[in-house]
Amino acid sequence: MKRKASLWTILRSVVLRSKLLMLGLLLAVAGSILFALLPPLVLENIVNTLTSGGSISLRLALLYFGAAAASGLFDAAQAFLITVFGQKITRALRRAMCAKLSHLPAAYFTAQAPGATVSRFVGDVDTVEALFASGVIGMVVDVCKIAGILAVIFVKSPGLGGLLVLVTPLLFAMTRIFQRRMLKAQLDNRAAVGQVSQHVPETIRNIRMIHTYRRERYMEERYDQAIQKSYRAMEKSNFYDAIYSPIILTVSAVVVAVMMTAASLGGEMQALFGMSVGTAVAVIAYVGKVFEPLESVGMEIQSIQSAVAGVRRIQEFLVEPQQPDTDNTITLEALLSSGEPAVQLTDVAFSYGDSQQVLHHCGFTVVPGETVTLTGRTGAGKSTVFKLLLGLYSPGSGSVRVFGADADKIPSAVKRRLFGYVEQSFYLVPGTVADQITLWDGSISREQVISAARMAGLHETISRLKQGYDTPCTETLFSQGERQLLAVARAVAADPVILLLDEITANLDADTERAVLTALQKAAQGRTVLSISHRLYRRNGGRYLHL
Repeated sequence: MKRKASLWTILRSVVLRSKLLMLGLLLAVAGSILFALLPPLVLENIVNTLTSGGSISLRLALLYFGAAAASGLFDAAQAFLITVFGQKITRALRRAMCAKLSHLPAAYFTAQAPGATVSRFVGDVDTVEALFASGVIGMVVDVCKIAGILAVIFVKSPGLGGLLVLVTPLLFAMTRIFQRRMLKAQLDNRAAVGQVSQHVPETIRNIRMIHTYRRERYMEERYDQAIQKSYRAMEKSNFYDAIYSPIILTVSAVVVAVMMTAASLGGEMQALFGMSVGTAVAVIAYVGKVFEPLESVGMEIQSIQSAVAGVRRIQEFLVEPQQPDTDNTITLEALLSSGEPAVQLTDVAFSYGDSQQVLHHCGFTVVPGETVTLTGRTGAGKSTVFKLLLGLYSPGSGSVRVFGADADKIPSAVKRRLFGYVEQSFYLVPGTVADQITLWDGSISREQVISAARMAGLHETISRLKQGYDTPCTETLFSQGERQLLAVARAVAADPVILLLDEITANLDADTERAVLTALQKAAQGRTVLSISHRLYRRNGGRYLHL
């Protein structure tokens, strides 16, 4: 069974691999909290000494400046180490998600828009880094600072400490309200960003049709609608963030004003709020230090809520069902010596998700070396049969077997030697011309690449390129017909046993079609061939199977 990664297992593994980093981070956090409390206490001593007519010793002055400098150094170290830790997390996340992407079944890509998946890799993972860089860890530090400062204030001024204890829960309640509303806005924004990310590649893919039918305005309006959804969601989030800081600053000023007023009233109020000049200076400094972290908490809430929305989407991606486990005991040699039919479908039913059934009680047998052409109306399931044979989907019921083995259980390494698949459209991969043929399979030699290109009738064309087979492949390097020939070379490079040909001459002119069909005739010799090409049937003979 494939082990499924989750965000939490990835986080735990990063923590276990970064023990020194975590130790340094804990020390930096502890130092940041400790030295946030120390400077006002030293300042209190200095002011009291001055007001009593004394002089400040060099040791006391150095202690104050040293404590202030240490506070800044520990804060900087904390910020640096949190950033490094966040980068480790995002790197591990993207690697795990990329690995997951390669193991997702074809059904996932049928149901999910590409833009939504891309937004998980980019925007959502970036918010997870923010979760650590300016989120959870920063909030823990700020909460610890607040608790320590409140304890000191209680000792210095019980009345002010009590006042702050009354105010803090109210601010916390307000924070919770903001938290819930920000989270909803962030989730709405994530969904809108996915739509925006999907719209651009969709426009590029259909640009000719858009220009032909003059639908530019329609596409612009759709893009604008998605952008507006994102903006409205962000405006809500920004509104709550914008009003949070002024509320905190106002409450801070009111608390200091109440303290000073109460201390000047005399009697019991003076006993409760009264203090020396030095203590008053220290307490005012502490009050500022209480509300500074609370103000930071407001920004940290936004980072956390944004990250929570991203974490949910990433976790949903990581727990997506993967392709069925393959049977690693299946080998090509065992399949070919099984004596079973090359292809056998038995009472197969299949549908894409909740859509109408594409195949219903479908069954046929193809013996080794036979050429078979699948026929039927559009939507009858001809291409779906190929996808089931390649193991991209599992049948809803019935069985799809290749040389006696379930198609979706055959390992990928065996499939590469078992099947050659020529699709209607040829898709370039990053790399050289040779890479287009081998798909980075190191077991395919340069001799096999050249032999496949010769069979496809492309060797002379490739040889005339400046770097030959090592020429970087671009969109404009080959014509449409040459791409189809390159697809044939890709299909036969590993010397497969079965060829699957999916209407590959549908969009070609007559001369190019003849060249492609000639290449396919050579490629089909000695192999089992399933085709959705009527022209190939007329050349190679064989039989029809009507779906």
